[in-house]
Amino acid sequence: MHATPPRDQRSRLFQRSPSHKPPPLAPEMNILLCHNYYACRGGEDQVFEAEASLLRSQGHKVFEYTRHNNDIARMSRSDVARRTLWNGTTYRELRDLIERHRPAVMHCTNTFPLISPSAYYAAHDAGVPVVQSLHNYRLFCANGLFLRHGKACEKCLGKRVTWPAVQHACYRDSRAGSAVVASLQAWHRFRHTWTEMVDRYVALSEFSRRKFVEGGLPADKITVKTNFVAPDPGPARGQGGYLVFVGRLSPEKGVDTLLQAWRHLRGKVPLKILGDGPLAPQVHDAVREIPNIEYLGQQPLDTVLAIVGEAQGLVLPTKCYENCPRTLLEAYARATPVIASRTGAMVELVEDGVTGFNFSTGDAFDLVDKVNRLTQDSTQREKMRQAARSVFEKRHTAKSNYRTLIDIYNSVVSPPMLAPAHGPHRAPTATEREPGGVIV
Repeated sequence: MHATPPRDQRSRLFQRSPSHKPPPLAPEMNILLCHNYYACRGGEDQVFEAEASLLRSQGHKVFEYTRHNNDIARMSRSDVARRTLWNGTTYRELRDLIERHRPAVMHCTNTFPLISPSAYYAAHDAGVPVVQSLHNYRLFCANGLFLRHGKACEKCLGKRVTWPAVQHACYRDSRAGSAVVASLQAWHRFRHTWTEMVDRYVALSEFSRRKFVEGGLPADKITVKTNFVAPDPGPARGQGGYLVFVGRLSPEKGVDTLLQAWRHLRGKVPLKILGDGPLAPQVHDAVREIPNIEYLGQQPLDTVLAIVGEAQGLVLPTKCYENCPRTLLEAYARATPVIASRTGAMVELVEDGVTGFNFSTGDAFDLVDKVNRLTQDSTQREKMRQAARSVFEKRHTAKSNYRTLIDIYNSVVSPPMLAPAHGPHRAPTATEREPGGVIV
């Protein structure tokens, strides 16, 4: 395993002075984006690509350093474990990339497991400020969800060593895998990686921000920036006469609560289910058993937006601490109300009785009540549609998100990194690739 470079040997060439007020980030600035793709494509992957596209559309030169979890199948368990704690290849490749392209800032979406926190050290040692988005709770929770056996669990929050995660095999039902994640958390907490190597964290909600502060991240380093939807699909009519669920078919998403509620409804309200996952067989069984449920599987985004737009409402029965799910924002963009469980940031994102309804997490009977209230009152539903679209226009457009993102970058950029070190830089093309998953 590659050892972390000693602190006294780190480069001081581009040290940032806190006394300087960061100037505006000019459109010609180079921005380095880092992301570890998941084996099953998810929301974080979509956000990474959406932010890259947004920055490019505004004239910025964006470089991408990526890994993909599909590569894990070709590695031994010990190799994956070593790279999770410290990936020396990542460190060397990022140092080389930074030396050649001189980015003003490095923004990481996900570094777990193959990129590893070595990315922070590579940027820090080259004097490049680091921004890390917090799409899950992996810094303090092995499974990243604060969820165990279908209920919220915060036993590891704030602990120096997260032994409960190992005891309960919280990462992929594996004690060995959980021990690797616990080692990652403990080692980098000991090294002060989370507090010293990252200049700014981006939380997706006020709820998650509070949890990260409880876990030990500096409050003054965390900025809240929600997700966004682009391009704007525009409001729809909501005349389809059905409700819709969109998401991964897995236990933490509350699929069991959803199906139980529709058993009680006995076919009174049509439901369309879009998505795939380990609980797909149970959904297939429910379609045969319960009237008026239609399972459509994984669908392209255009189809999803069309179905969500004509729905009377979107159902989000999640049991875990969701941060800012894109499906909710897509519903708001289409002027579709949302019925969401009363957990995590859902209370913050769904104003009860205004943009939708909240129901008690895991309570199928309460979900039935909220479904009936939404579907039986067309006047209130129309008001909710207008309110949902208004929230989208105020908070979740590409324009408003871009302003917040640039403000975050400006808060960490210093004068030494304002100009390219090697003269004008040729505009990058999306097809050029370099070793280590780099796209420029």
